[in-house]
Amino acid sequence: MTSQEFYELVQSRKSIRQFKSDAVPKEVLMRIFNDAAFHAPSGKNRQNWRFFIVQGKKRDEYLKYSQKSWLGIKDVLQKRLKPSLYDFTERFFFTLGNAPVLVFCYSNNSVEERHYTSIGSVYMAVQNINLACQVEGLGCCTMGAPLEIQKEVDQFLGVTELPEYKAGELELLCGIVIGYPDHTPPKPPRQTENRLTWLE
Repeated sequence: MTSQEFYELVQSRKSIRQFKSDAVPKEVLMRIFNDAAFHAPSGKNRQNWRFFIVQGKKRDEYLKYSQKSWLGIKDVLQKRLKPSLYDFTERFFFTLGNAPVLVFCYSNNSVEERHYTSIGSVYMAVQNINLACQVEGLGCCTMGAPLEIQKEVDQFLGVTELPEYKAGELELLCGIVIGYPDHTPPKPPRQTENRLTWLE
């Protein structure tokens, strides 16, 4: 890959919220995690990311939780989005855009590492997932909405029964929907003003 191809890959990434019904082959998902997510940098090389992949019947069961999470953010979005985009976003939360794959991303925290460093390590893996999806011809959307009902999501996934959860070490950070894109949304312009400060 040339440097130009790399930057084109990064710039081509968009958040996709409408998907085809086609299943994502397991070998593709394994590549995304084994060859991309798990190669992200992490604080003290703890590799503290934990991913829960939800498909099929379990994915369908999650829809009622997605709809509930919408209640926590809809008022904020109504102020920020145009009416047509607000309506589209609401429909997305009720169907998750028909995405066949849901991923819930957790940090396995430790007193040996600062909290924000552990969180940052997981989000670097999440970015690798975003880019790997782009390479694989998939679309994805990283969502903070599951945090609106964090405890319920933990229970839904059975995370609450894990020893590390009971020890207060396992923390939900975000969700990702993955599938083959069924729309080509415009990419919002990048805001660069006042984003860089140079010190010499």
